[in-house]
Amino acid sequence: MSQSNHYETLNIDRNASQAEIKQAYRRLVKLFHPDVNQETTDKEQIIRINAAYEVLSDTQSRQSYDRQLRNRFEKSNNKRQQRTQTAQQQYKKRRKTGRDADEQIEEWLRLVYQPVNQFVYDILNSWEEQIEKLAADPFDDQLLENFGDYLQGCKEDLKKAQTSFRSLPNPPSLARAAAHFYYTLNQIGDALGELEYFPLNFDESYLHAGQEMFLIATGLYYEAQDSMDIYK
Repeated sequence: MSQSNHYETLNIDRNASQAEIKQAYRRLVKLFHPDVNQETTDKEQIIRINAAYEVLSDTQSRQSYDRQLRNRFEKSNNKRQQRTQTAQQQYKKRRKTGRDADEQIEEWLRLVYQPVNQFVYDILNSWEEQIEKLAADPFDDQLLENFGDYLQGCKEDLKKAQTSFRSLPNPPSLARAAAHFYYTLNQIGDALGELEYFPLNFDESYLHAGQEMFLIATGLYYEAQDSMDIYK
């Protein structure tokens, strides 16, 4: 996920309108085009900008590209989970000393990390699709009701994740991972809170704020997963 995607290339939000995409493209072309500004000329950047605009300016190609991004997210998470499982297995084989500390870590991984990780993954892997469904007609009563049910389900899952997270103190060696999970849970809670305001007043700023918070939560989640790499 470290490779820049088309939205990052154009420096726009993933929910940007077509008008915003075109405006961003024109601004960047003017900035990097050699006929306009010799000091900022960057041929490779211009190629990336054109490629990004070609994909995002077409509705069908943009939808296909968004699906690719979601699939990339899922594949990345699956690899991380596999690495974590392998890390746990290898770690168990290497245990020779510090049995009490080892058992504490194993218990935390089983009773805290695994359930919290699953709840967080389910929430972060579903919000984009739910918002896309609502975007079809944000004023449709049935879509609003479905969206409300989705948010309620997420809140219940979040509460379960928070309960699991508080059930055991984290081992010192996993403090960094635990901190990232703590901030991830808080960010998800804030995102859900923002999204809940939308059906009350149809102010799209709440949708945008919620989406931005979910993106931040996703970044924190990746950092939490990276912190588990010490057990590979």
